[in-house]
Amino acid sequence: MFNIDKIRDDFPILKREIYNKPLVYLDNAATTQKPKQVIDSVSEFYSNKNSNIHRGVHYLSEEADTEYRQARKTVKEYIGAKKSSEIIFTYGTTDSLNFIADTFGRSLLKQGDEIIITEMEHHSNIIPWQRLCDQKDTVLKIIPVDDNGTLILEKLKELITDKTKLISLTYVSNVLGTINPVKKIIKQSHKHNIPVIIDGAQAVQHIPVDVQSLDCDFFVFSGHKMYAGTGIGILYAKQKWLEAIPPYRYGGGMIAKVSFEKTSFLDPPQKFEAGTVNIAGAVSLKAAAEYINTTGLEIISSHEKKVYGYAFQKIRKLPGVTVYGNTADVCGAISFNLDNIHHYDAGALLDKMGIAVRTGKHCAEPLMNRYGIQGTIRASFAMYNSIEDADALINGIKKVQKILDTK
Repeated sequence: MFNIDKIRDDFPILKREIYNKPLVYLDNAATTQKPKQVIDSVSEFYSNKNSNIHRGVHYLSEEADTEYRQARKTVKEYIGAKKSSEIIFTYGTTDSLNFIADTFGRSLLKQGDEIIITEMEHHSNIIPWQRLCDQKDTVLKIIPVDDNGTLILEKLKELITDKTKLISLTYVSNVLGTINPVKKIIKQSHKHNIPVIIDGAQAVQHIPVDVQSLDCDFFVFSGHKMYAGTGIGILYAKQKWLEAIPPYRYGGGMIAKVSFEKTSFLDPPQKFEAGTVNIAGAVSLKAAAEYINTTGLEIISSHEKKVYGYAFQKIRKLPGVTVYGNTADVCGAISFNLDNIHHYDAGALLDKMGIAVRTGKHCAEPLMNRYGIQGTIRASFAMYNSIEDADALINGIKKVQKILDTK
C-alpha cells in the first residue's frame, strides 16, 4: 500500500518552510526533489568510493567502476532494455536528443528528406531537428494538436511520405500532461521502416516503461526528473543503431587504440562516453530507480492519478480559470491561466504562500502559439504530493484571484 506520510518523510526538503508557510512543491515537471536514499548514495560515493573509472587497478577505482556498471544495469532493467550495452549515460534529455541529431540524424538524412515531430514538443525536441534541417536542407513536419491537447493522429498518415526518415515525439507533454499513444505511432511508423525517438523525460517517473514492448528505436530521459541528481541522463538505442552511428564526443575512455595515423574505438556503450563521466550522477540514478522500485511504479502511478485527478477537476470548476488540455490519458502537469491576471504575477503571489509552481512558456513556445497565449501557470505532481497539496493550490488560486483580479 502507498504510505504518503512515509514517502514525504523520505524527502528532507519537504520539511522546509517558505515565507513561514509549509512548502507545497508543485514544480516537479521542471525537477523533482530528492529522497534521503538518493542523497545518501551520492554522499557515500564521495565519502568512501570516489575514484575515476576504467583501467584503474587500485581498489577505489574498481569499486567506482562496479558502482557505475551496476547503475547501467539498473537502468536497463528499469526501462526494460534487452542489453546493458544499449544504455548510454548522457548529461540529460537535451544532451541525448542533440546526440541523436548530430550522429544518427546527420548520417541518415540527405537533401529533401523529412523529419516529423509534434506541436507539443519541448524545445529540446524541436531545435536540434530544426538546426539539422537547415544544415542538410531537409523538411520538418508537424503533427498538430487539437483543442483538448490530443495529437491529431489522422494527420500522421498524411504527413508520412517516402521521404520521411525519422519521427521524434514526447511520450508525455510537459505542459498538458497528455500521454501520447506512442506504441501505436511506433507501430505505424515501422510499417514504413521509419525509426522513432521517444522523449521520455515526463514519463519514466510516472508510468511503467518497457522499451522492448514499445519497440522504439531510441528512448531518452533525465535523471533529475525522476528523483536523481542533475547532469545525468539516459540515451537508450537499439544495438543495431549504436553499432552503425559514429561517436558523439572524442577523448579518453572510448578508445581501443590510438596512433597518429589512425584511431579505433571501443564497442558501445564505451564508444559514446568520452572523458570522465558523471559517476556520482549515475550512482544517484541507480538509487532513484531502486527507490521507485521499492514502492512500485504502478502503485505510485495510482496515487498520482488520484491527486492529479482531484486537482484537475477542482481547478477546472473554479470561476475565471482556463485549463489547457482535457484528455483522459494524462499525468504530471496541469497548465492553466486566470482571467485578467498575468501568469507571472499569479506564480509570484502563490510563492508567497509557500506554493511552488512554474510560470511561462515551459520551453514549448509553439504550443503556446497554438493556444494563442503567452504562457501558463503549471502545477506538476510527483509521488510525494498529497490531496492536501492540491487543496493548498486551489485555495491559493482563490486568494490570488481575490487579491489581483481588479476587473
